[in-house]
Amino acid sequence: MPLAPTDSEVWFLTGSQALYGEDTLAQVAAQSRQICETIAADTAAGPSVRIVWKPVLTEADAIRRMCLDAEADDRCIGLIAWMHTFSPAKMWITGLASLRKPLLHLHTQANRRLPWSTIDMDFMNLNQAAHGDREFGHIQSRIGVTRKTVTGHVSSADVAHRIAAWTRAAVGRAEFARLRLARFGDNMRDVAVTEGDKVEAQFRFGMSVNTHGVNELVAAVDAVDDSAVAELTEEYADRYTLAPELLPGKERHASLRYAARIEAGLRGFLTDGGFTAFTTNFEDLGGLRQLPGLAVQRLMADGYGFGGEGDWKTSALLRATKAMAYGLPGGTSFMEDYTYDLAPDSGLVLGAHMLEVCPSLAAATPSCEIHPLSIGGREDPVRLVFDAAPAPGVVVGLADMGSRFRLVANRIDVVGPPEPLPLLPVARAVWRPEPDLRTSTEAWLTAGAPHHTVLTTALGREEFEDLADMLAVELAFIDADTTVRRFAQELRWNQAYHRLADAL
Repeated sequence: MPLAPTDSEVWFLTGSQALYGEDTLAQVAAQSRQICETIAADTAAGPSVRIVWKPVLTEADAIRRMCLDAEADDRCIGLIAWMHTFSPAKMWITGLASLRKPLLHLHTQANRRLPWSTIDMDFMNLNQAAHGDREFGHIQSRIGVTRKTVTGHVSSADVAHRIAAWTRAAVGRAEFARLRLARFGDNMRDVAVTEGDKVEAQFRFGMSVNTHGVNELVAAVDAVDDSAVAELTEEYADRYTLAPELLPGKERHASLRYAARIEAGLRGFLTDGGFTAFTTNFEDLGGLRQLPGLAVQRLMADGYGFGGEGDWKTSALLRATKAMAYGLPGGTSFMEDYTYDLAPDSGLVLGAHMLEVCPSLAAATPSCEIHPLSIGGREDPVRLVFDAAPAPGVVVGLADMGSRFRLVANRIDVVGPPEPLPLLPVARAVWRPEPDLRTSTEAWLTAGAPHHTVLTTALGREEFEDLADMLAVELAFIDADTTVRRFAQELRWNQAYHRLADAL
């Protein structure tokens, strides 16, 4: 199911109270609409999400009903709340206690600058967010509401950026909640990190992960009409630089046609089943004649989640990350740290996979090529070959630690390869991790983070921090300020916290 604009909504709630009178409440409503419209006009908030204004809330039953309505409405993926005046917080207890969807507490006010020479008590009574939001913040902390707090005027670029990051994280959380993932076969034999508790994942994230026999996919591939194969091979010729041997009439054109047949069959299977993510495993290909390479790359480019060797956790994370990044510049892909350049003046990671790196990362038009693959025991597979475009980014992995899930992320800079790679016939990315290769890898290994990751040059730290809060999972972040000793201490503190929280 390719990514596209959706009807997702974030509801904008404003708190006040009836004692101010109708005239004041009319002003509250007008200024609240203005604040909401300013947020909605910021395109960074995400083209797939509408910011929807709701009437001013002045009493407990209306607040309770609003929160219940938000929970029941599938379009609503989160709430932004602002106390324009003073909204006694005991009115909010029942509503907030019923709320599970993400909440952002916006601490702002209608005016950016104070009109010092004309301030009177009417102005003071109307513009009371400075202490109204403190009342609201107290009750959230008192009853243990997880939320993000953002302070500043909504016309500020920093405030807009932070609201946008939260909104995109809410999109990712909603994507996890409705995600259906198809595993074609099991995970790679004897591999630990691709295992995990799928029941706990469904309880924690909402996603449904189920296995389908590879030969179910084979049947779908074999049933593809020749006209669909011809249409796809023409599209490949239009969009990519085809290797000469793959051109019509050449010796390997039949392999390109079979790659197109795999794509059409796989895409149809996912569409018919309502799946937005999937896994494959080179140890379990059934009747497939090629390892799916080109098909996987193109499906990722359309927004599908993917994980190699049956890695369903990374596949789900990729789909959610692609949903979060929708409409932003940059790319997002399944990735694996493959090998290092350990020279003292280098400290680079060469990331790739057997075939499956998303062309959304590509620096230039990919080359469509065919080469042998030393594992899998099948025909030579077709794949797209390219270098990733230089850009700042993040690599993030999701691990099942037994008692809980852990997200681990590392801030990186994708760079061009120091030298050409003429003998490496796969898509690849080269990056320099923060703070340096030694520290980042020691921290990553200390965290027990996975070897499969999601690499994105579209998102940054804040989106993943917000997502982790919404999912109630740990996030260990490695960046320019990280030291291994401090990082290890944080992991121990996190472990103690989560064990205590689970016991409660």
